[in-house]
Amino acid sequence: MAQLIVRNIDEQIVRKLKQQAAAHGVSVAEEHRRILRAALLGTGGQRIGFKAALLAMPNVGEDADFERSK
Repeated sequence: MAQLIVRNIDEQIVRKLKQQAAAHGVSVAEEHRRILRAALLGTGGQRIGFKAALLAMPNVGEDADFERSK
């Protein structure tokens, strides 16, 4: 498996990553892998399709609520 080295990360991000890893009971490296996997591949390691993403959106109002005013 490939390795990735990331340099010049803000201390605030490193601190948050450590906190999140501890909360999930995993190493910082594992938490980093999980975040990258979720960001790039989506939940479960696979991206959902456009149609599935649209269908997953909640019903938040009537179409008229989103009409442009002239």
